[in-house]
Amino acid sequence: MSGNPVTAPVTEPAEPAEARETPARQARAVRLGPRSIAALALVSATGVVAFGWPLLADSSSGLAHSQDAPWLFAALLPLLVAVVVATIADSGLDAKAVAMLGVLAAVGAALRPLGAGTAGLEPMFFLMVLSGRVLGPGFGFVLGSVTMFASALLTGGVGPWMPFQMLSMGWFTMGAGLLPGPDRLRGRGELLMLALYGACAALAYGTIMNLQGWTYIGGLSSGISFHGGDPLQENLTRFLAYCAATSFGWDLGRAALTVVLTLTIGATVLKALRRATRRAAFDAEATFGDGGGDG
Repeated sequence: MSGNPVTAPVTEPAEPAEARETPARQARAVRLGPRSIAALALVSATGVVAFGWPLLADSSSGLAHSQDAPWLFAALLPLLVAVVVATIADSGLDAKAVAMLGVLAAVGAALRPLGAGTAGLEPMFFLMVLSGRVLGPGFGFVLGSVTMFASALLTGGVGPWMPFQMLSMGWFTMGAGLLPGPDRLRGRGELLMLALYGACAALAYGTIMNLQGWTYIGGLSSGISFHGGDPLQENLTRFLAYCAATSFGWDLGRAALTVVLTLTIGATVLKALRRATRRAAFDAEATFGDGGGDG
């Protein structure tokens, strides 16, 4: 008597847990270590002093930022180098990361002239927000500063304002890298958070840059101009009036464009940046085998 043979079902081997988890893992390209944090704190403190010292100086001081800008630029370059060196020491910034820095800085510099002359519509801010989010605060600070430097060279915008623009854009991009949930928050929620940050930071960028230029016009208009040696509260009141009267509309245009671009094409750009980061494997640790030798 013959019957059909009983065969055991064939099952596929289980996929290792590590293989299942790897695609979902989103590591930062460059991590902040203690030396990176110290370098960023130093350059940021220098920037705060550079922007704010005229508010605390007396009327007999040389208050024009055009006088201190060359000194700030001379101090800023070695400090930026210090940030890069500290990042290399802390997390192994390599040639792939430097290449990505160059590409993103070139794209950002090329985007800036597209709308800078029309109601503050500057698409480079959108790219800086997303790049800082994916690549981290240390990388973001250097990217923002280098992008603004390259943009100034490209558009002929070199002047006493340039080192202040480099600092402001560095802070702008670094802030995006400090936002919460870099490895967990995804989808619409992340885009909304980035759009909100981009709008607030775009307004803050314009306000900070106003502080740099406002001291040039001391005494021209008693209502909104800077008066060296006056109490801090009075000067800050005039400064807010100056911002509202001169640049608020321009800053709103920059903020609105950043929000629109983030919500419309932000998901695609984030995906591309994260894919490039994974393939470059910036945070991969070097491992060494025995080379298959007999010994």
